Amino acid sequence: MQAKPSHIIPTKFPSPIELPPLHRIPTPARTKIPRVISISAPDNSQVSGHVTLENIDDSVTAFWDYQFLFVSQRSETVAPVTLRVVDGAVPPDFPSGTYYLTGPGLFTDDHGSTVHPLDGHGYLRAFIIDGVTAEVKFMARYVKTEAQVEEHDPETGTWRFTHRGPFSVLKGGQKLGNTKVMKNVANTSVLKWGGRLLCLWEGGIPYEIESGSLDTIGRFDMVYGCDLAMDGADNGGDLVDVAAGLLKPILYGVFKMPPKRLLSHYKMDTRRNRLLTLSCNAEDMLLPRSNFTFCEYDSDFNLLQRQKFNIPDHLMIHDWAFTDTHYILFANRIKLDVMGSVAAVCGLSPMISALSVNPSKSTSPVYLLPRFPDKSFSYRDWRVPVEAPSQMWLMHVGNAFEVMDDNGNLEVQVHACCCSYQWFNFKRMFGYDWQSGRLDPSIMNVKERGNELLPHLVQVSINLDADGGCQACSIEPLNQWTKPTDFPVINPTFSGNKNTYIYAATSSGSRQTLPHFPFDMVVKLNVLDKSINTWSAGARSFIGEPIFVPKPGEEDDGYLLVVEYAVAIQRCYLVILNPKRIGEADALIARFEVPKHLNFPLGFHGFWADTTDTKF
Repeated sequence: MQAKPSHIIPTKFPSPIELPPLHRIPTPARTKIPRVISISAPDNSQVSGHVTLENIDDSVTAFWDYQFLFVSQRSETVAPVTLRVVDGAVPPDFPSGTYYLTGPGLFTDDHGSTVHPLDGHGYLRAFIIDGVTAEVKFMARYVKTEAQVEEHDPETGTWRFTHRGPFSVLKGGQKLGNTKVMKNVANTSVLKWGGRLLCLWEGGIPYEIESGSLDTIGRFDMVYGCDLAMDGADNGGDLVDVAAGLLKPILYGVFKMPPKRLLSHYKMDTRRNRLLTLSCNAEDMLLPRSNFTFCEYDSDFNLLQRQKFNIPDHLMIHDWAFTDTHYILFANRIKLDVMGSVAAVCGLSPMISALSVNPSKSTSPVYLLPRFPDKSFSYRDWRVPVEAPSQMWLMHVGNAFEVMDDNGNLEVQVHACCCSYQWFNFKRMFGYDWQSGRLDPSIMNVKERGNELLPHLVQVSINLDADGGCQACSIEPLNQWTKPTDFPVINPTFSGNKNTYIYAATSSGSRQTLPHFPFDMVVKLNVLDKSINTWSAGARSFIGEPIFVPKPGEEDDGYLLVVEYAVAIQRCYLVILNPKRIGEADALIARFEVPKHLNFPLGFHGFWADTTDTKF
């Protein structure tokens, strides 16, 4: 079955960027979609992030370029498809393995409803790389979640959305009284651990996938075994507990929310060969307290330890960090929106309308939670956060580590992506307009106040004395790199340890109408000598999250994998880069083309599974 693209047309655009009025936006029925005259080869020697477009950069072209990143792909590949080599070749020493990439695959059904990208059904992509034959094969399958099975008819290939999802409102389905809101689409991240391949989502338990065929096995219950045994813990019996007792039967019974939700971001302690996960209570989304449970597993998925922390603040955690002795939570503070809650329950707005960010503090609380209570710094009162001297909403963490001096003083350093509370908006992420069901690229490309509102890389440094007291805390742009940047990654063998290099997706700023997002470059930052180098995908090409494939040797020995979205010609490519050569003309090692009929939308997070690595 061929892919059926869904073109999304805006009705209006807010002021942050200048776009033409509605009558100037062409529709598929009236006007041919603008295409570039030619596509230049990627310029791999960029250092400062400047790219020159060969085609005329007008707002109509930019609008359609943005839409092509979110075009639904209904086709699946049951059998692996060998990808055509466009440039270079797989290096002889490239390890055999699979690069898994997950994200939404479907945004529009056959009955008039369009959902937010975060509510799109999970579409798992697999690039199988054979280091012996130098072949790259591609597979892609939908995760057969409970919602996907209900909403998709495999006989006719049609879709009918019946679940609203947390970020969407249905047009072609029931609104009032529709309690199917927690739509587990398993679309956010992917993990291979202990012989199991898992697709994760922020609001529920993972789904297990058969790694060879990408068939869905079913739910993998790693949440309740870790958390539910602790439900009898005494939280003090205060008013918040009374409110929680009233909320639970409504959320669990009426809205069918799972009692516990596993965060989609996990961590791997490679030194101890452990998987670390974080989960929280569903009802805490609406209460001024947060219960977090950390679990650590060995390479066979045996639970090694479990710790629960009750923080008296209303928090929304998406990503987190760990060091050798601490779990680290940046307190993204939220609050209940009463009017939004009423509209959400009535089906008049998305369920996420019940929440809004809470910028009432000028600082950012950072919780340093003891990972091993019987070891150093366990005597520190973890309930008292370190107050970072800047108001920031944490998006993603690249790495964290700690260094102790001879006197017992500890320095904790975190490399992460943060944005402003003034920019972050639950209902408008990716520029989605839930009222029209359309995408507006201007939301991701605001021009006020330079780049300080948008996601960017920071270095957070916390100094504790031998008694656990905070002596200093500072935040500064990482290497003074201020361009909009996200998806920071490192060589995974250095996770939780001191690292020198960090890689991320960033923007060249070359597009007048799309200056910040989507990203079009990979940036490499050396945190020791503060050097910055970039590789560009070229004109009218975007990229997603980079993934580091390590080799024995130095920290930057290995390869970078990244998917390039050449929107002008509607093609996807798997790109292999040499991390050591980022910033040089020969950084590109190879490019492999995905067939046009399998062109897929933007992915979220990926995972490299080396077939020679026993812990996977």
